[in-house]
Amino acid sequence: MTLRNIASFKFNQRVLAVLLLWLPILSGESWDNWRGPHYNGTSDSSGALPEVFDRSQGVKWETKLPGVSAATPIVSRGRVFIPSISVSKDSSKKGRGELLAMCFDANTGKLMWSRNAGSGYRPGQADGFDYMLHDRSNYASPSPVVGLGLVYFFFGNGDLVAYDFVGKEQWRRNLQQDYGDFCFQWTFSASPTFFTNKLYIPILQRDEPVHGRGEKNAKSFLLCIDPKNGKTIWQHYRPSAAKKESLESFGTIIPHNGELLVAGGDVLSSHDSTTGKELWRWGTWNPGHRQQWWRLVPSPVIGNGVALVCAPKKAPIFAIKLDQQGSNSGPDGLRWETSEDSVLTSDVPTPLFYRGDFFVLSDLRKSLSRVNPETGKPIWSLTLPGKYKWRGSPTAGDGKIYFMNHNGMVLVVSSEDGKILNQAEMGGTYDDNTRSSIAIVANNLFIRTNENLYCIE
Repeated sequence: MTLRNIASFKFNQRVLAVLLLWLPILSGESWDNWRGPHYNGTSDSSGALPEVFDRSQGVKWETKLPGVSAATPIVSRGRVFIPSISVSKDSSKKGRGELLAMCFDANTGKLMWSRNAGSGYRPGQADGFDYMLHDRSNYASPSPVVGLGLVYFFFGNGDLVAYDFVGKEQWRRNLQQDYGDFCFQWTFSASPTFFTNKLYIPILQRDEPVHGRGEKNAKSFLLCIDPKNGKTIWQHYRPSAAKKESLESFGTIIPHNGELLVAGGDVLSSHDSTTGKELWRWGTWNPGHRQQWWRLVPSPVIGNGVALVCAPKKAPIFAIKLDQQGSNSGPDGLRWETSEDSVLTSDVPTPLFYRGDFFVLSDLRKSLSRVNPETGKPIWSLTLPGKYKWRGSPTAGDGKIYFMNHNGMVLVVSSEDGKILNQAEMGGTYDDNTRSSIAIVANNLFIRTNENLYCIE
């Protein structure tokens, strides 16, 4: 063998090694948006997913994060994208710092790039470096989304920024500056949706000022944005008879058969994805709109011909028929609803649809239930351990349900019978309000606590 052949052989060996390293990524699996490839919390992973793990075992890699966020890791083409914050070291400047867009190598956890993505725009104040409105959340809470070879970071202060996979900024804009100050009791945190090669963002807000933000008679609306340049394709106003905080929604738009499902303002509505035109609506879970403090957090989830919608606090959940037209209310548009005292309720987590059934995680009643989509009857219900709230939305694959509580404990539950398979302590010193969901890609789990990002194999 000549020296040239030997060199070529060694080069090809190195190329092969790199390809083998990236083999899990080349399988086509990804978690491109907050609720995964099917918008319902389920994974396409076909192999065995991790069951027994914690911080001392099963960890492929871990990396330290600069700050907290409720956003779910987004995994695509060997990259992990997450927003975060950097906090000012000056203790007198509470809530000051930077909004970050971060990218990690999915195989090693190495930081590939980090960008100061947010302007810190805050209504009524100079453009600066504020990253939070309330201590319960921050502007880095929305999850990014991937599409057309770009990753789109949206922040609760209105900043929307597109990057390519090597971190080069493609465009940016601030939606508050373009459409007026957001008007929310809490920090706005709806995640964008990528569908039919377009970006969709819901701004469902109250119609009166709060905390010095917003304006009288402010309107709620949906935005469709061109992902190639950030320009608005359409804006559609979405009216509601809800009052005060009940007008507010933090849910994400969920696509279905070319339509866009939007929950908030006491109703569920469906919209044409090409124009934003409302096709039908069902409501209300708030008769007479008596409740004025029913902001909505969970997104709808679709399964077996219905959209599951969770009313706030400890109120019931509703299975709403998807073959509707016009405006409907009451039992005509319902497959079923739960009772007021049922364990089937969810204030914050979005339910899961997996293997033909719904899985409802109740943060206030501390239960997980498998639910028959035809009848609404629980197949099994599990009382959750510990004293902390469970507010990260559940995800599923390989017959297992994964979700995490405020303290960073990850629960692994059998979807078949509700048996607890593992209680994994993943939290650290400052993990007392962890709310991220878990992403599943290439038989790995991607877990984000307040302090760390983990890959579990």
